[in-house]
Amino acid sequence: MNYNVIFNFSNMKYIYLIVLTVILISCKQNKSDHNLPENKEEIVEKMQSSEDSIQLDVYDFNGFKKFLTQNDDKIHVINFWATWCAPCVKELPFFEKINTQFANKNVEVVLVSLDFPHLYESKLKPFIVDHHIKSKVIALDDVDMNSWIPQVNKDWSGSIPATIIYKNDDFRFFEQSFTYETLENEILRFLK
Repeated sequence: MNYNVIFNFSNMKYIYLIVLTVILISCKQNKSDHNLPENKEEIVEKMQSSEDSIQLDVYDFNGFKKFLTQNDDKIHVINFWATWCAPCVKELPFFEKINTQFANKNVEVVLVSLDFPHLYESKLKPFIVDHHIKSKVIALDDVDMNSWIPQVNKDWSGSIPATIIYKNDDFRFFEQSFTYETLENEILRFLK
């Protein structure tokens, strides 16, 4: 009988066992270090708690009107959008960047969602969480669009995205999509 083969096989078993133990311990430490969720239910629960923490202000048009007429020397940027509107979603990061970049210049961004009320919990709140939206989001829940759209602007056809930028009595309305540069240029006009 060849004893060298038995000895080598026995040593390899121990080496293999040691390597496997080190790998398992390392994986366990990495998992706990990063606080990774244990399972799919835990992931859903964490997302749900983020969505539940969102305070969504819902107004009819009469309640919302106050956001269109603030005379406080602040530059107000009000964007009408919806989660189902691709051009709206595409330009949202630009409004978020304006909100951050011009926060110390007395600029306030308000994102007015025109999503359907039955989608607030299933679409709008998850969208806000997933896209890390920090600007104020308001849900406008008023089905009588034919009466309130002309009150926002007489030339507004009702299509979105649409944006109002105003400071005191200087009021501009845009029924268009923005690039970051065009939006920034409009803000800069009010800062002159």
